[in-house]
Amino acid sequence: MNVNAMDDRISIEPGKRGGRPCIRGLRITVYDVLAMLAEGMTEAEIVDDFPELELADIRACLAYAASREQSVLKVAG
Repeated sequence: MNVNAMDDRISIEPGKRGGRPCIRGLRITVYDVLAMLAEGMTEAEIVDDFPELELADIRACLAYAASREQSVLKVAG
């Protein structure tokens, strides 16, 4: 997923969910989606539970997490 597509789907608003990254201005955070995936839910199950989400939103959450991981400082050993 390119950065522009991710930027279109992930938003941060100071007054919403404590300023955490949310999906398209909804009250569903990137963390919420990542936690559901970590618990073993499939993308289809997440969309069934939250019909306002799209598969592209879930993939944007994964891309956002990967982007954050890439920016973490590495410790030299």
